[in-house]
Parts: sequence; structure tokens; C-alpha cells
Amino acid sequence: MSADQIVFWVFAPISIGSAIAMLFQRNAVHAALFLIVNFFTIAVFYLVLDAPFLFAVQIIVYAGAIMVLFLFVIMLLGVDRDEVLTERVWWQRPAAVLLGVGVFAELFVAIRAGVGFATKGADAFAETANRGGNPQALSRVLFRDYLFPFEATSILLILAAIAAIVLAHRRRRAITRAERDAEETAVLEPEVVP
Repeated sequence: MSADQIVFWVFAPISIGSAIAMLFQRNAVHAALFLIVNFFTIAVFYLVLDAPFLFAVQIIVYAGAIMVLFLFVIMLLGVDRDEVLTERVWWQRPAAVLLGVGVFAELFVAIRAGVGFATKGADAFAETANRGGNPQALSRVLFRDYLFPFEATSILLILAAIAAIVLAHRRRRAITRAERDAEETAVLEPEVVP
């Protein structure tokens, strides 16, 4: 057994276990922490597959930036409130199960039919696409062929962060205004002693 296989068989159960544990957590912060563990194990898989650039991107972007964003949203919404466990829309769970079975069936049929699998020339394509190295090929495609979608996505992410900050500020101001009104009401109304 090679070192790559040993690393895979050590990290695969951790990856699957953290993904399953994330799904069954009631606390959103605990679920986010299990997701971070899953992101790190996936990064290790990239390293085993000789993709050091994807390893670094997985840790920096997903385990770093995306998880900070998730935790920011969790803290913004608050984790101390009680969740209602009864379903408001009764047909949502059966529809989700039906759609999940449909997607699984579609994937099964597509894989059996060989849709999307190249029959020849994959090595020549990969060699041509990755000429000069994998990061260079990625940057060539990202900043030349897909420059507008890349920049539009970055602008949307910046706007989403600004909107979250504005909404959080409004909510805090509304809470402080309500507390101030309650204090003024308590001062104006004398306490009646029976």
C-alpha cells in the first residue's frame, strides 16, 4: 500500500464523517466547524492528487474566506434563538425527496449512456490546456476568456458584503431605539404601588 493510499484511507472517513455530522447538527456554529473540517480533508485529497495549487486555493478560499463569510452570516442572524421544528410547507419534504430521486436517476442514466465522457484526445487536450503550468493556464482562462464574469462576480460579492453590513446596522439601530423608547416610557410612567 502506497503513502497516497494510506493518506486517502485515513482522511476519507474523516471527510465523510464530518459531512454527515454537519448535516445533523442543530447548532449552526457547530455545523460550520464541521464544514471547515470537511474543506481541509478535501484540500488533503487535492494534495494527494498532485494538485498543489488547488490545495492552496481550497484552504485559502474555501476554508478561509468562504467560512469567514458563513460565520459572519451566522453571527449576523444570531444563533441563540429557538428554531421552529414543525414544517410550515407540508409538501416541501416530499417534493425534495422526489427531486433528489429524479436527479439521481438522471445521473445514473447519463453515466450509463456515457454522456459527457471523451472517447479520445483527453491527454492532448490536457497537455495543450496546461502549457506553462496549471496556475498559468487557469489565469490565462480566467483573466482573458472570462474576465467580465469574473469581475461581475467580484462586484456582486462586494455589494453583498456592504448590504449585509447596512442591514445589520439598521437592525442594531432599531433595537437600540426600541430599548430607548422602553426606558423613556418607564421613566414617564410612575410605578404604582398597591
